[in-house]
Amino acid sequence: MGNVLELIPLGGIGEFGMNCMAVRYGDEMIVVDAGMGFPEETAYGVDVSIPDFDFLEEYRDNLSAIVLTHGHEDHIGALPYILKKFNVPVYASHFTAGLADSKLEEHGILGDVLVHRVEPRQIAEIGPFKVEFIRASHSLVDCFSLAIQTPVGTIIHTGDYKVDETPVIGEPIDLRSLRRYGQEGVLALLSDSTNATVPGRTPSERAVIPAFEEIFSEAPGRIIVAAFASSIHRLQIVFDVAQQFGRKVCVLGRSMHKNVEIADRLGYLDIHDGMLISLNATKSLDDDEIVFLVTGSQGESRAALSQMANQSYKGLTVEEGDTVILSARIIPGNERAISRMIGALYKRGANIIEEKRRLVHVSGHASQEDIKIMTEAVKPKFVVPIHGEYRMLFRHKEFVKNHLGYDEESVILIENGDVLELDGETARVVNKFEIGRTFIDETGFEEIDSGIVRERKQIAWDGIVTPVITINAETGKLESQPEIVARGIIGTEVGNGFLKDAKRVVTEAVETASRVEIEDLSLLKERVRLELKRFIQKQNGTKPVIVPVIIEV
Repeated sequence: MGNVLELIPLGGIGEFGMNCMAVRYGDEMIVVDAGMGFPEETAYGVDVSIPDFDFLEEYRDNLSAIVLTHGHEDHIGALPYILKKFNVPVYASHFTAGLADSKLEEHGILGDVLVHRVEPRQIAEIGPFKVEFIRASHSLVDCFSLAIQTPVGTIIHTGDYKVDETPVIGEPIDLRSLRRYGQEGVLALLSDSTNATVPGRTPSERAVIPAFEEIFSEAPGRIIVAAFASSIHRLQIVFDVAQQFGRKVCVLGRSMHKNVEIADRLGYLDIHDGMLISLNATKSLDDDEIVFLVTGSQGESRAALSQMANQSYKGLTVEEGDTVILSARIIPGNERAISRMIGALYKRGANIIEEKRRLVHVSGHASQEDIKIMTEAVKPKFVVPIHGEYRMLFRHKEFVKNHLGYDEESVILIENGDVLELDGETARVVNKFEIGRTFIDETGFEEIDSGIVRERKQIAWDGIVTPVITINAETGKLESQPEIVARGIIGTEVGNGFLKDAKRVVTEAVETASRVEIEDLSLLKERVRLELKRFIQKQNGTKPVIVPVIIEV
């Protein structure tokens, strides 16, 4: 490989979610983040997707550590799955480590993994890499940008960030350290592109407080706030404003309970004594004394808010006079689910407040002027847009070229699987790997092969056909006419001759089979499957899943 650095994104480039970047020099590799995504195949028993970590098998002996920028699911959701394959140390902030520990415990591997808890400005030496953890501002607490010093130069990985000088919790972004690296010389800046299409600055987390205060002062009955369970700044605002207006807070939803507990235990949330109450305790309070802090801002069917809107959550339903605050952005792909949920809430008589009506949510990602501040602080030789759909990466490149004076060759767009090689002077894509994705079933623990998901989709679109064939074990001859069981197939109505013709095709396939195929039932099944596939495709143009069953007597 020589004296070069390789950057290989396994996910998160040209898409939302599954953020994961391999950084390799010589015989050493670290992986930055291990995130999950939300696939379109949700109707086929799939909740989430993760990068296909089998790609890393080739580098098993090289992989030294996993470094986490922050605790959002699209950055740590795949951590248990990669650690089951490659048991390497993990480096993370205290809060991120707390969230990671909870995941590892669920998967039964907590005691098997070494998790290093690191502080801002701490430097970890991992093989040829020196990684400094630089405090970043985001919608989550305890987040890092990374300065990765390598033999060919320093890489700055921004993680998710915005330039927030007045965060609700903790210190603001550490621009001083970023400028220090900029003065020393930075080879490449890997920079968040999520809001690269948005002009101006991203507002501070504090910007939502006035709207919350107005809503709390006006709401006549119960208030239900749906937010990302990881948005600790937002949760603190809810607790503070509830205290201000004499309301108690009831937390609903598994992930919300877990994150509030972790943040409270680690000292990131300031919750007044007696502020948190149980669901049972709310029954003794008046409606104007209660705030429910719930999961389900994305319309997830099993989350608390959707269940409250459509049926009940532990006996609790949304009622007329309730005020529901959706304090979260819409993740692309969730629009329909959220729209259905909002419709159900309106049917129940609730007053819905979303970010289009009031400033109840601000982004955690850098807008164009934030990107300018970051890039001017770091002064990188090369800019590599990451984290976002391709249009965002492209707009990031155009902004940096048009407003910061970078030329075409200095701003490099990459895709998942690309191998970006840097030698200190040049940066170029030298190879491309096909990196797939692994699907996780609805339990959240089992991996589903992509072939199974394809088959489920095929069944949903074109149905399934099962030919049942009985043959003599000694002669290989048919003992009776084949039976055809067809489900979801166009043209299988009684009297149209389809099943009769299909039986004829199967009969001919068995009767003309070779001795080798008769002796090996797997070959005979494949012969029947192919003949029946050709027949059905010719008949009605569909491609159902065909599962032959052969019984020997």
